Amino acid sequence: MRRYVLPLLAICIIAVVSCTSASKRIKEAARQGQLNVMMFGAKGDGVTDDTEAIQRAIDYLDSRGGGKLYFPYTSKGYLLASPAKEYAPNGRLVRAQLILPPGSANIQFEGEMPCKLLYTYQVRPLESAAQNYDPTKFGDMGMPNVCLHSTWDAPEVTDSLERPWAVLAAPEGDSCDGQFSRSIFSMKNMEIRVHLDTAKMYPTTSAAFLKNVSRLIVEDSQFCLDEQVGDTELGKSLQPNPCHTVGLHTSGNQNDDQILRNVAVQGFRYGFVLGEHICADYLYAHNCEEAIVFHDATHLSTIGHIVAQHNRVILSTTRGKLFGNTPARVNLTVGVLNFEGGQTVPSPPEVSKLVYGVYDPDNRLRGSLVWHEPWGLREFPVVGGEKFRVSKYE
Repeated sequence: MRRYVLPLLAICIIAVVSCTSASKRIKEAARQGQLNVMMFGAKGDGVTDDTEAIQRAIDYLDSRGGGKLYFPYTSKGYLLASPAKEYAPNGRLVRAQLILPPGSANIQFEGEMPCKLLYTYQVRPLESAAQNYDPTKFGDMGMPNVCLHSTWDAPEVTDSLERPWAVLAAPEGDSCDGQFSRSIFSMKNMEIRVHLDTAKMYPTTSAAFLKNVSRLIVEDSQFCLDEQVGDTELGKSLQPNPCHTVGLHTSGNQNDDQILRNVAVQGFRYGFVLGEHICADYLYAHNCEEAIVFHDATHLSTIGHIVAQHNRVILSTTRGKLFGNTPARVNLTVGVLNFEGGQTVPSPPEVSKLVYGVYDPDNRLRGSLVWHEPWGLREFPVVGGEKFRVSKYE
């Protein structure tokens, strides 16, 4: 037996040294703002479930007081296959695969390169993107983005008051009407893809439900589906969604500043759900039943440029307490809204044909919007909005 003592002891010593060395590398990387998810075991190979590894990285960053979490580019994306957790470790409701812990320090996700925004019907499945990508073909997306790719289908939530299941969320908290638990979160150069079950042709999972984050900064990022939604690729069309899914839900009522720069959504029942203090330069919405939805903006919100393609409703206000948000007056200015109505596209999804440019039956909107439509439909139907100035760009 004695002959095994030294080798076993040596193995234990090597393991301790290796662990200590890895811990030192992680601490040094965090200190220099170079912490990346692969240091915690994420593979980014499109096969390994990276959910727990990324969560370990988030929790570590939070434990040291915040900072940047870097996502190196991979051609297959970071697979998120684990079911969402209904409750956060603190026992509060969260319903997310990736959880932003309660706290006051800034956590920032940053991908390796600026996100190439989606093009009409051109979101391709990850498994075929690398092989079929043709950089000379107009509109071919391939997989040029740093991508969190969820393959998990959430339970259907058909009650508009319920919290949706999401890829990314912070748990409910106790601060202000928005029930904030986290003070600030930032995201840059990232894409979140939600799985589309082609038997249903509507998603049951939301992408980023960040109602419980008080201050939010999102730039060069998009929130979309992983399949086609209405052309000949599938021979199927996106269907009306009984589930209240959302691409990006920003902070709830009584929030701090919300900065959105170059952000896109595609394929959800609600593209953006927004509130007060929104300062956005460019928003792009595609194939949503309601592209941009405001619950309140008692303090002024401004959007410089909106591009809306093939949405049933472009700008709307909530009816009732959608996701628990208290509806109120919406003070909003939109510089220019450029849209395509979807009627001229062969066999588009019915849910993507424009019905209303503005839908504000409770007349909560105040401010102005200028719209431009380059071809096809020459109308911008408005319901309500009696105190909201809507004009055509001439």
